[in-house]
Amino acid sequence: MEIISGKWKVVILWALSEDHKRFGELKRAIPDVSEKVLIQHLRELEADGIVHRESYDVTPMRVEYSLTSHGVALNEALKPLGAWGREHLPIQV
Repeated sequence: MEIISGKWKVVILWALSEDHKRFGELKRAIPDVSEKVLIQHLRELEADGIVHRESYDVTPMRVEYSLTSHGVALNEALKPLGAWGREHLPIQV
């Protein structure tokens, strides 16, 4: 639970479930999160071995984030929780 604590970590995992993303793509996918919190959560997820950060030596510098095998497994484990939420929680419009 400590690994996914924080308001945005599960949302970040979901955003990375499809493919690797650059920071700007993640920010656009999660518009309500501040840059500071997104950076902090990405660093924590990387330290926990859930997210992989790949830095490319090009100008301008390019960084991409993706899920590690542990991150993919965590996303799979969270799917039943998401299904439960869709079934039992009211839809917000």
